[in-house]
Amino acid sequence: LISELAEDGYAGVEVRTTPHRTEIIIRATRTQNVLGENGRRIRELTSVVQKRFEFADGAVELYAERVQNRGLCAQAQAESLKFKLLGGLAVRRACYGVVRFVMEASAKGCEVIVTGKLRGQRAKAMKFGDGYMIKTGHAGQVYTDTAVRHVLMRQGVVGIKVAIMLPHDPKGQMGPKITLDDAVTILEPKEEIDPVAYLAAQEQQQQAAAAAMAAPLDMGMAPPPEQPMVEAAAPPMEDPNVAAGF
Repeated sequence: LISELAEDGYAGVEVRTTPHRTEIIIRATRTQNVLGENGRRIRELTSVVQKRFEFADGAVELYAERVQNRGLCAQAQAESLKFKLLGGLAVRRACYGVVRFVMEASAKGCEVIVTGKLRGQRAKAMKFGDGYMIKTGHAGQVYTDTAVRHVLMRQGVVGIKVAIMLPHDPKGQMGPKITLDDAVTILEPKEEIDPVAYLAAQEQQQQAAAAAMAAPLDMGMAPPPEQPMVEAAAPPMEDPNVAAGF
């Protein structure tokens, strides 16, 4: 599929297996070219995949899905850069164009590496980057989208690697749902209680309680009589000699 749909902005596949059939969803930037005239090309691809992987008749279905934002798709950008270089565009200009396009698509960072015989007989590597790029840890696996392509130039093979740092998206459409480990959320501070006002409120409560206690006395009601304290009689001490049997 990479070689067949290279000119149509091929950006990967998703395979869904069900008990009855296997669905292959082809992601591309130009889905109309993938489908072909009256769906002819997608039927040809279905037939080729069915024979190549020995599926039964009607057991495999191919669908085409448009890439939502091709600026955040590393495979689409690698294919774009490949055709720019094949068209004879200068390496620096082509790479900087890709980096700028990716950053304008709200990516956090982008890195393009081109290696091979770029100018002259000596092979070398050129690296172009912008923004923020995480390469290690779990975040490096989740947040970075990478793609590698080989360009068969006249002077030799040139390698292309495009890495895009995706933005955080709570819905999970433009980027990963999970937040980065070092993302700090600053909450609004709570309202501080004024100590003077707090003490004044406490005093008011105490005064109100004292006034409530004094109200029955003012109305001539006698306070309830205190019950006399009755001490419980202590149990008689048992003679230890009697307890011992003497």
